[in-house]
Amino acid sequence: MIALQITSMKQFMNHLLVADTFEPFLLEEAVISTASNFTIDGHVNREFYENDENSPSLPDNEFRPWSELKGLCFDLIKGKRTPLFFRFVLHLIPQKAAALLEKENCGVSPSDVKALVVNIRYDGSKAMLTTGTAYHTFLLSREPDAIWDRAFRKYLDGKGISYEEL
Repeated sequence: MIALQITSMKQFMNHLLVADTFEPFLLEEAVISTASNFTIDGHVNREFYENDENSPSLPDNEFRPWSELKGLCFDLIKGKRTPLFFRFVLHLIPQKAAALLEKENCGVSPSDVKALVVNIRYDGSKAMLTTGTAYHTFLLSREPDAIWDRAFRKYLDGKGISYEEL
């Protein structure tokens, strides 16, 4: 797990809410505090898709893609005043997470890793990004954590997002 503080908020918010930088992620949860408090649960409601032959097929993932919900989050955040607070919990798309672990020759089976996660938290003045790894079962190895931390830093660097490691 690593903690990174964003050093250019305007640039980061553009990457988060406008650009396609975070398209490889799914949204587990969004909490936004402006004039009111808003909570978005990113879980897919499978019942919504049942018994409707005109409906697209059921989504493969447990959570909605960030690309489908970032516009809503942007609409809740935009305005003359900055938000009081927001938090986003994003998961790397499972297929991409498995491919990353396999590419890095991880000693842990990708099927044992539930999610590679990034938490984005803004407290009214600064944004912090924290990585994490969720497992299906207890494992002694923390190799997936180290792989995810390195890969996420490299991803941010490649996108030109400036940060300081804490």
